[in-house]
Amino acid sequence: MTSLLRRVKTGLSIAAHRKVRGILDGEYTSVFHGRTIEFDDLRPYVAGDEPRDIDWKATARHGAPLVRRYIASRKHTVMLVVDTGRNMAALAVDGEVKRDIAVQAAGVVGYLAIRHADRVGLVHGDENQFSTAAPGTSEAHLERLLQKINGATTLDSGRSDLRGQLAFVARAFPRRMILLVVADDRELGQEEERLLRRLAVQHEILWLTVGDADLMREDWAADPMHDVAVDATMPEFVRADKALRAEFTRSVAERAARSEDLFRSIGISSQRVSRSVDVVPSLFRLLRLHQHARR
Repeated sequence: MTSLLRRVKTGLSIAAHRKVRGILDGEYTSVFHGRTIEFDDLRPYVAGDEPRDIDWKATARHGAPLVRRYIASRKHTVMLVVDTGRNMAALAVDGEVKRDIAVQAAGVVGYLAIRHADRVGLVHGDENQFSTAAPGTSEAHLERLLQKINGATTLDSGRSDLRGQLAFVARAFPRRMILLVVADDRELGQEEERLLRRLAVQHEILWLTVGDADLMREDWAADPMHDVAVDATMPEFVRADKALRAEFTRSVAERAARSEDLFRSIGISSQRVSRSVDVVPSLFRLLRLHQHARR
């Protein structure tokens, strides 16, 4: 069995040559705060401070009592909410299977989480069923989660059911978590918007959309194209229609803009990614957006 986590680490190692990995790692810690005993800095003593927190050596140099301060952080639970319907077994922009991009994104965030001793769990599914994996903190656990995503996303899977998946998460997880949602490229309906507004109050949400392939690309003109969502073949004369292609391009841009406006209005940080090589930079931007949104 191919190690999916090894593939994720390879992608991170390549990114490290551009100093992205270290930045991404730092962004993870800067976004999610809590409680720990890691030393941060010194500040003047005030009434009510614990005497045991006084740094006596620094106090002697300064001439007045100084107290040690500590970074506040705690273990988090990161829940990977991944669409594994057959829509995600279709092609992305460059001919890569969208499932592979989803695995890469889930793997990067999961790996960063376990490096910081946070727990990582999984919710995935399609219109037929939803499955969960309890949170864990080991690389072996993360590998099992990635294998679940990879194995569940096939052309024989049920259609994607994002509304049902969001409703399941809202019912099943009342305690506050960090949700990374990896979803197919489609416009959200009113019920999905209602669920997202509810979840945004309940949890911290990061949203990653995996972009669709352009089935009208000229270099794919000789290849038969099949729409997995509706189980239909796209006629060649439709794919060759330049006016229709222009309308398609405009429609995709408008849909992306509407989705971004919706996420912004709810307070959810989002990014759209179409290639595995763009996953790390996109996640870096996503974490930065989330960091600034929390201020």
